[in-house]
Amino acid sequence: MVFSPHSPIQDILEQTIDNAVVYADADKETILHEGSVRILANGWVEVSSGRLISPSAVHHIDKQPSE
Repeated sequence: MVFSPHSPIQDILEQTIDNAVVYADADKETILHEGSVRILANGWVEVSSGRLISPSAVHHIDKQPSE
């Protein structure tokens, strides 16, 4: 399914986490990013620099407590 980038449904399907750790493996040995992330509706993860991380590279994302 394809949504317009300006569709109101995008706000429902996307999530922003201010303090997160993005891992590439279940053992939490390989960290892909630490900090703010935006999880896009298509599964890609956008980091604060604007770089996108493929859903196939991400094993899981842990939300960290706010400091």
